Amino acid sequence: MSNVYAVGVGPGSPNFITKIVEEIIHSSDIVVGYKYTLKTIEKLLLGKEVFEITMQTQEDVYQKIQKKLGKKILVIPFTGDVNFSESEVVDRLIEIFGDIQIVPGISAIQVAASKAKVPLDKSKIITMHISTTIECEKIEMQKALLDGFSVILVPRPWPKDPTKHFMPSEIAFYLKKNGFDTTKLKIHVFENLTTDKETVYVGRVKDLEGKQFSDLSVMVFEQSKLNSYINFSSLG
Repeated sequence: MSNVYAVGVGPGSPNFITKIVEEIIHSSDIVVGYKYTLKTIEKLLLGKEVFEITMQTQEDVYQKIQKKLGKKILVIPFTGDVNFSESEVVDRLIEIFGDIQIVPGISAIQVAASKAKVPLDKSKIITMHISTTIECEKIEMQKALLDGFSVILVPRPWPKDPTKHFMPSEIAFYLKKNGFDTTKLKIHVFENLTTDKETVYVGRVKDLEGKQFSDLSVMVFEQSKLNSYINFSSLG
């Protein structure tokens, strides 16, 4: 088995780290991650060789570790779940280290859906939090909303390049420009979920115009309606 693990450590609160991920981190020798992610697991890092990375430095750090890793156990923690909004990084880790073990975590989208009481099985989940073009994701968002689905969406912070910055305000203007009545679309915007800085904004999409939100935001477009089992005829 591989000695390289990509693990999800939850949305931010240490309380959302799963037991299995905790055990993997305890057994590791080297931990490599972003500042916010390492902060989430800081109490588990005692005695570990820890590397804090950024988008600019990660490639160099991964390459250096690959050359000297040997039989040591390497853990790369990801905020939330490894299998959501992280595919570009995970693909690169596979290219560098070969076979890696992926261990899921609790995602902010799950927490946001629960707080908004919007069922995942009646929703479309979309992430704009990628470095490549998001034109397909924009079309997917429009189609989902037109089809009456709730949408759970991770926006894209990119303050250094306004053309790529696609946060709640930009999304509100985009939908209005494309013919949506944003005065009727109900929206929840969650920031810093599960932490002591958590906030929630509930209103209509039009109200988001000009408003600024944290990089750690999740949007929930609420279009689902209650449809309990009592509405269905007995199958007996």
